[in-house]
Amino acid sequence: MPVNTRGAIVRSAPGKYEVVDLVADDPRPGEIQVKMAASGMCHSDDHIATGDIPVAHYPMCGGHEGSGVVTAVGQGTKGFAEGDHVVFSFLPACGKCRWCAAGMSYLCDLGAGLLTGARFDDPESFRFTTSDGTPVGQMCGLGTFAEVTTVSADSAVKIPEDIPLDVACLTGCGVGTGWGSSVIAAGVEPGDTVIVMGIGGIGINAVQGAAHAGASHVIAVDPVAFKREKAQELGATHAFESIEEADEFAKSVTNGQGADKSVVTIGVTTGEHVAQAFSATRKAGTIVVTGLGDITDKNLPISIGELTLFAKELKGALFGDSNPHTDILKMLRLYQEGNLKLDELVTKRYTLDEVQQGYEDMHAGKNIRGVIVYD
Repeated sequence: MPVNTRGAIVRSAPGKYEVVDLVADDPRPGEIQVKMAASGMCHSDDHIATGDIPVAHYPMCGGHEGSGVVTAVGQGTKGFAEGDHVVFSFLPACGKCRWCAAGMSYLCDLGAGLLTGARFDDPESFRFTTSDGTPVGQMCGLGTFAEVTTVSADSAVKIPEDIPLDVACLTGCGVGTGWGSSVIAAGVEPGDTVIVMGIGGIGINAVQGAAHAGASHVIAVDPVAFKREKAQELGATHAFESIEEADEFAKSVTNGQGADKSVVTIGVTTGEHVAQAFSATRKAGTIVVTGLGDITDKNLPISIGELTLFAKELKGALFGDSNPHTDILKMLRLYQEGNLKLDELVTKRYTLDEVQQGYEDMHAGKNIRGVIVYD
């Protein structure tokens, strides 16, 4: 039987989150139903409220960074049983398409349906409805801002039961995206000088990743003093208010060359931010753009001559080039071994009814990561 639940939805953009009664569909073949334990409050969910990321369907239940316990399994669905602990990956992985087969499951073809709100294989089929029967979309096919959700098994990773779910949820987006942006996408090496622009839920993990990879200088850039202090607690060797200061310092320790790698993780990324990172990076250096802003913006004010003649590499990164079904478990193992900090990332815990307050706190620069905790 479908399950009555509650969830935070956006009815239009620009808009605000409101908590309403929902009905979660029974899991079909290839799906599982999950009682949520926790959900990270990522900036991307705010982007769908502001309209920076347009979605195909409203109302939309937000949330794409979550963890919980399986309560029902669709007929014939393999690999899951009631009682399993799971972390959701905002990027589904079918394991069969060209990208999955090539070891790039972060580019799985199922990702084409992330912003439709519907089931990946049927754009007219929704797993949530309001109490009056109105279809409700799920952010990234998940909708973790709900007490109970039904999702594709391709979007879930079974994890050990001794890992706290209220921090495990962070590995499904923020940690993997930031960590991977430094370690995998940028390829940070021992001795590198690395600039990380924007110290939020993604950037703080890019800092952790760069430090873990052995960078000699991990330079955090953020105008908010609290975030600069937090970055230095989690691996930054230096922190500056502006990219101009960071650029000057990077050149001072590299014989005038500039950063070896720069990672852009600003919450609302613009072309100007990318250009600043590009300018601060040395010849043959790498600039990784992970942050999102207005995804229709096509203005990128960089010099083509500098790109070509200085052989710089400018690349985008989705989930930090991490593969969710292997790297989420790898990150959780690092956490268990004390080599990856998760508890320290959570600035404040909220109830579902406080979701809008959580985003107001994020905009005010009070949070590295807010987490919704369910009963």
